[in-house]
Amino acid sequence: MNTITAFFYVFSAVLLFAALRVITARNTVHATLYLVLAFFNAAGVWMLLRAEFLAIVLMLVYVGAVMVLFLFVVMMLDIRNEQFREGFWRHFPLAAMIGVVIALEMAFVLMRGFQPSQAPTPDAKALEMGNSRLLGIELYTHYLYPLQIAGVLLLVAIIAAITLTLRQRKDSRYINPSQQVRVKAADRMRLVKIAPVVDAPSDAQAASVGKEGGAS
Repeated sequence: MNTITAFFYVFSAVLLFAALRVITARNTVHATLYLVLAFFNAAGVWMLLRAEFLAIVLMLVYVGAVMVLFLFVVMMLDIRNEQFREGFWRHFPLAAMIGVVIALEMAFVLMRGFQPSQAPTPDAKALEMGNSRLLGIELYTHYLYPLQIAGVLLLVAIIAAITLTLRQRKDSRYINPSQQVRVKAADRMRLVKIAPVVDAPSDAQAASVGKEGGAS
């Protein structure tokens, strides 16, 4: 067993343990942190497969942005786990059966479709260019139209999510951008004269108060 194989088994073992703890941890924050650990080890496996670009994207996008956002949302919402865990063991047999079927399907596809003996061997020029540049060339030449279609679908999904969650409520406060642009300086501040509650002292009263203060 060489060093790369040893690292692969270490990363895979930690990855499986972290993935198991994601669905079995009682605390939601702990489950999110275990998911971050799973992403770290998945990036390590990508590095061993010489897919540095995918490993860096996994670290920057998922760990650096998405999971931090998930962690902040979970900590701010303060979700009660007792309500979500009601009936967990009742639905566990069906969930386990579906998980086994999905695992068998993935194993069948991977074993039939990706065989190491049939993998193409890269030439010397491809090795000098690096996999990041090769991936960019493949995406923006042979797969340009599928990439553009995927981008349009993601844009439509973002607009649909915003539209579905945009609900006007009576107790919600919102800002109209058109009114905010048309605002003027005179609309922001007004000078209002307010009558005093206590009348100002006369000159004689002020002089007497000054003498009493000097005598003391």
